[in-house]
Amino acid sequence: MPAETTDEPKGAGLDSSEGGLRRVARVVLLDPQDRILLLHGHEPDDPADTWWLTPGGGVEGDETREEAALRELVEETGITEVELGPVLWRRTCSFPFAGRRWNQEEWYYLARTTQTATRATALTELERRSVVGARWWTCRELTRTHETVYPTRLAELLRRLLDEGPPAGPVTLDTEIV
Repeated sequence: MPAETTDEPKGAGLDSSEGGLRRVARVVLLDPQDRILLLHGHEPDDPADTWWLTPGGGVEGDETREEAALRELVEETGITEVELGPVLWRRTCSFPFAGRRWNQEEWYYLARTTQTATRATALTELERRSVVGARWWTCRELTRTHETVYPTRLAELLRRLLDEGPPAGPVTLDTEIV
């Protein structure tokens, strides 16, 4: 599956500290059993405030979103054997984290791997204080969990992806403001 190309120029993103939206690339990584890899995060100063989310992060410098997705995946999981596919979903979100508000435009890329062992290789200082692990989830486990998962409709989105395959073009998800 080739990655979707975009007309968005390299380095075109705004940082939320400048009043714009932070450009983010996230990865919906599936293994051969169609399990999805999620990272377990928490508020740095409150380990009881936890959630699960897909690997990914901000676009840096002149890199494309595709490059950012692959870089973030390696940094956060150590997984390098990946087939990056199309953009599945796009979402705008705003949330408090680590003492500030983050305003982001997130693109979720489909990816497949046979490499299921994970080991973070290059977490930032903030990620070292707020990411406590990774786990492969089945769609059924996601549907049944009472834990917080982002995006909030991930179980439903994953079920549709597994049943119908990738959408013809990226689906815009509802804006999430926490």
